[in-house]
Amino acid sequence: MNLHNMPYPAVQMLIDTLGEWLKHRRELNEMRQLDRADFDRIANDLRVSPEDLEELIQHGQHAADELPKMLHQLGFSEEELGRDNPLLLRDMERVCALCRDKARCHRDLAACTAAQHYHAYCLNAATLDSLERTAH
Repeated sequence: MNLHNMPYPAVQMLIDTLGEWLKHRRELNEMRQLDRADFDRIANDLRVSPEDLEELIQHGQHAADELPKMLHQLGFSEEELGRDNPLLLRDMERVCALCRDKARCHRDLAACTAAQHYHAYCLNAATLDSLERTAH
């Protein structure tokens, strides 16, 4: 295997991360170029407040990546929830994306202890509890 064919996962991860960051910066710039009326109209179409939309955009497309993992650790199927109650799933994604306690969630998800601790920090805890009650 020559030097040009050897995989460099750390370098590739850095390149991918930089690419995602640049793409996100372009998307932010495009949104900032909208006038306020257009932005408000988009927020209304999405059924979120303009303030939430601004924050969601700033957090980026991976802001709710924890939700499927949390659902899985709690024994729920994201696919079933999306099929049976897509608006609820969408709202849970919004809430997850706006969360300010991602570090704690990441630690618990990685340690597979989220089911024991999510009540202390997860903004979706009441919804998850409600899902659990209706499932049983």
